[in-house]
Amino acid sequence: MRVPDDLSLASLRAAYQAGDCRPRDLLAHLRQRALAANPEFHLYITLLDEAQLEPYLAALDERDPASLPLFGIPFAIKDNIDLAGVPTTAACPAYAYTPQASATAVQRLIDLGAVPTGKTNLDQFATGLNGLRSPYGECRNSVLPEYPSGGSSSGSSLAVALNLASFSLGTDTAGSGRVPAALNGLVGVKPTRGIVSTSGVVPCCRSLDCISLFSRSSGDVAQVLALLAQFDRQQPYSRRNPAWNAAALAAAPASFRFGVPRAHDLLWFGCDEGPALFDCARATLEGIGGVAVEIDLRPFMEAASLLYAAPGAAERYAAFGELIARQPDAVLPVIRDVVTPGAHATAVDRILAAERLQELKRICDQSLDALDLVLTPTIPRAYTREQIRAEPVLRNSELGTYTNFMNLLDYAAVAVPAGSLRNGLPWGITLFGRAYTDQYLLSIARAMQLQLPSSDTLRPGDRMRLVVCGAHLQGLALNHQLLTRGARLIEATRSAARYRLYALPGGPPARPAMARSASGHAIEVEVWELPSSEVGSFLAGIAAPLGLGKIELADGRFETGFICEESGVVGAADITEFGGWRAYRASTQVGNPLPT
Repeated sequence: MRVPDDLSLASLRAAYQAGDCRPRDLLAHLRQRALAANPEFHLYITLLDEAQLEPYLAALDERDPASLPLFGIPFAIKDNIDLAGVPTTAACPAYAYTPQASATAVQRLIDLGAVPTGKTNLDQFATGLNGLRSPYGECRNSVLPEYPSGGSSSGSSLAVALNLASFSLGTDTAGSGRVPAALNGLVGVKPTRGIVSTSGVVPCCRSLDCISLFSRSSGDVAQVLALLAQFDRQQPYSRRNPAWNAAALAAAPASFRFGVPRAHDLLWFGCDEGPALFDCARATLEGIGGVAVEIDLRPFMEAASLLYAAPGAAERYAAFGELIARQPDAVLPVIRDVVTPGAHATAVDRILAAERLQELKRICDQSLDALDLVLTPTIPRAYTREQIRAEPVLRNSELGTYTNFMNLLDYAAVAVPAGSLRNGLPWGITLFGRAYTDQYLLSIARAMQLQLPSSDTLRPGDRMRLVVCGAHLQGLALNHQLLTRGARLIEATRSAARYRLYALPGGPPARPAMARSASGHAIEVEVWELPSSEVGSFLAGIAAPLGLGKIELADGRFETGFICEESGVVGAADITEFGGWRAYRASTQVGNPLPT
């Protein structure tokens, strides 16, 4: 069986339903790839072995793939979230325990057919935004090794960025589900507090903690969130998700008003590329129907400052301060330094901080009264691992500039990829709004993703992605034209179900043409990546009526690929029923003239 490279929900569902792949094949393949990646990226603390995977796979053996919404979908779990029978470490060996039951959210995903791949690395006790604070190794960035993955959900972001899982679970108290998303070109969702149960999560700040989600696609993460957002009667911080926020939205609103911080309120800490990228994101929102309204960001920033002051640190100390007091050497020094001041906060300190936070929330909520959402950068600038090691507390604090206030003020937030820096490092923005606007924000995030340049298309060495559907497919007659130009296969996938496939007359070689159609189908394609310097010579060899344009893939992405002039398919044989060129050619004798 052929194991798909495209791990999007739609692609895997189609592969399972067609019988092209089984969960066993996919999970075995992903496990081997994870074993190869882990020594370099340190993303897994525990990678499930074959015996540990077996119960989950056996439960799917006799099931119809259509009977479970997440049938065979691989996901990774941050190692401060319980998976039954597997140690939970919170990246602290002295703290580790083995739970008998899975966290409520994890068990729900398993019940829906999803398969856990393992427990991922994190900044110890989920305290940090950089991914370097773990005795299990530093998590480097998925694109540039000199940069960090971001934290604290470092390994969870890498599991998706390295294509080892369809989605992953992180946690987010101060930005841990959004900073890694920005640095690895992912969608990161920090849901409204309480709509996803935190039962079975090692507390960081129990009243603020959220389970977060990482995915490549806003559409995929919207589906998973809709399945996860269930009221938990046993969890004291659980909240009911209202009906309007309970399902993924089919489309973004046609018009909306969004807040934009005043230019002089934005902090960049010396990054000269952030302002232009942020302006591009603003223009994109305006282009899909948004009206920008400037807001004062200062009260939001003041609220953020309360998170790591002594009263805010007190809740972290309540969660794991006993271990620090009993066994100080078991906790990383930088974590001790951040958390220990919380032991000295008085009740009066806590009351005064709570009162000030309530005052700030009133001011901030009023800023949102006439708005549907707010746009901010996700991080002000990226720091290398060396820069973070040199000033770990300061640089970590700066990474959280635009994330720390969200949970304190009870907002929903979605981090969205928004291009790359000149060196190829992914960069992103955040959309946030009132509680229970999660699916609304995700609908706008998806509309943005269809317009903004994806960080996946802007890689070090200036490489370009190209979708092929015919003789350039792996193993076919013209594939050598890609290989000799230094191209590499990224994934085998399908187009969106909006295309028809035609066999063009003439040849050899025989050639297909994809044309967009209202009565279209999903067509088998491959995504290759080749040096941009080779694109010109490749394009010069493409004969009319074919050319390069934008192809919509099954997960909603648009990538550059072969398109055909409308007049070019007149008189051509419609071979859409075969689902792809490879299947069509296998049904005919090579060398026979094409039908007309």
